[in-house]
Amino acid sequence: MNHRHRDSTSTLPAEAGRDRAMAAGGRRMPAEWEAHDRTWMAFPPANDTFGPAGSDTLARARRAWVQVARTIRRYEPVTVLADPADSAMAHGMLGSGITVSEVLLDDAWLRDSGPTFVHGPDGAIAAVDWVFNGWGAQHWADWSRDRHVGRAVAGLAGTPILRSGLVNEGGGFHVDGRGTVLLTETVQLDPGRNPGATKESVEAEIHARLGTRHAVWLPRGLTRDYGEFGTRGHVDIVAAFTPSGSVLLHRQDDPGHPDHEVTREIRAVLGSATDADCRPLPIIEVPAPTVTHDDDGIVDWSYINHYVADDVVVLCAFDDPNDAVAAEILQEAYPDRTVELVDARDIFAFGGGIHCITQQQPAPRRTGGAV
Repeated sequence: MNHRHRDSTSTLPAEAGRDRAMAAGGRRMPAEWEAHDRTWMAFPPANDTFGPAGSDTLARARRAWVQVARTIRRYEPVTVLADPADSAMAHGMLGSGITVSEVLLDDAWLRDSGPTFVHGPDGAIAAVDWVFNGWGAQHWADWSRDRHVGRAVAGLAGTPILRSGLVNEGGGFHVDGRGTVLLTETVQLDPGRNPGATKESVEAEIHARLGTRHAVWLPRGLTRDYGEFGTRGHVDIVAAFTPSGSVLLHRQDDPGHPDHEVTREIRAVLGSATDADCRPLPIIEVPAPTVTHDDDGIVDWSYINHYVADDVVVLCAFDDPNDAVAAEILQEAYPDRTVELVDARDIFAFGGGIHCITQQQPAPRRTGGAV
């Protein structure tokens, strides 16, 4: 398939899909490209992931996170959580215009430890507080503080909390805002997360919390994500919806990389799937960076792990020839937004990407009107 193909398939109007989702359960998670009130992030603390206080690795992580925060701030408000011990450093590095709020932290992957914001029946915002247990109670993770971050963010945002008993992370699902959600069998069905769970039980909870009606299950994620420090298959590095209803899909072109076969398997699954209204999912393939290995082995560098904010798409860059290719594809998918390339190599070196470190708070929905 030509990855530059512009989908010409007719799609369900956003308002109709929104109304169907609202009717299904009284609440709805807006798509990421809908209007935001702000973006939430966290300032990397000293830990086993980023390194001890004063280390070069911690400094690198903080510079990378700050660059993303500053980029987003040009388009919408940003609040960065900082451990009280790091508050002064965060203020100094982030500069004026970005709010810093003190919250006890273990790590800085706010997509996963933070809440998921949804619209209620009246259009007001509420925060779904999933159970966070360190990506399946992995031996290297510490979540004694991060398991409380969802409630802390809801408190700072002034929103009601919707508690869920499902162990889940924001990077483990993606919605189109019209009733469809992407999930991964090795995440929500992970025995370390939800022992004994079935697709039916997971879908019931996901649909109730997010207002979705239909789940598309991917069999797995990218290969490196199953290494010692991976998430075991987060979808937000593999596939993402766009406003047209198409799905952006990571494509690894090097036959020597294990994701060459993985991404083709996922493409076959998506190619036979439909959305909540029984329409095929058009696929737009996004080629992976040409670099396939780093000092730790195969890479999972991906342009799919971008973040969509008001008037901007913040796209991972890798100083790679395919940066420009990906930027063109994302520009076609979001013709009304600026595509900003931000070097994400240091973020990926610590275990994630730009989407992993951001969490959107949607604007309240105007009752009786369009989003």
